[in-house]
Amino acid sequence: MSALLLVRDRKVLMVRARGRDVLYLPGGKAEPHESDVEAVLREAYEETGLRLTAQDVEPFGTVTEPAHGQAPGTMVAMALFTVRPGGTLESATPVASAEVDEVEWVTSADADRCPPAGVETLRRLVAVDLVD
Repeated sequence: MSALLLVRDRKVLMVRARGRDVLYLPGGKAEPHESDVEAVLREAYEETGLRLTAQDVEPFGTVTEPAHGQAPGTMVAMALFTVRPGGTLESATPVASAEVDEVEWVTSADADRCPPAGVETLRRLVAVDLVD
C-alpha cells in the first residue's frame, strides 16, 4: 500500500471512499508492475485528480497497523509519501473522483474518524510539526 501526504495550512488531505464511514489518505495497492511511488501517483490521480510526478514526492516512512474492516490480526503496511513544497501542486485543487465521495482537509482532531493507519500517520505528522 502507498499513501499521499499533501499538507496545506497544517492540515492533511484525506478522502472518504464510496460507501465507507472513515477517512483515508489518498492511495492504495500497487499493481503487480508498479513501485510504491508509481502506485501513489496513480492512486492520487484516480482519487483526487491531482497529477503528480515522482519528482513531486519524497518518502516519509511506513506505518504498519491493523487493517480497518478486516479480520482481527490482519495488518496493513503503508508507504507514505509527502508532496515536496513548492511547484504547481501548492495551488492545485483536489476533487472527489468517481472512487471517493469527498475530499477533506483534516488535523489530529479528526483522528477518531480515521482507521488505525490514519491515526498513526496523523500522530507522526504532529510529531514533526506539519499538522495540528
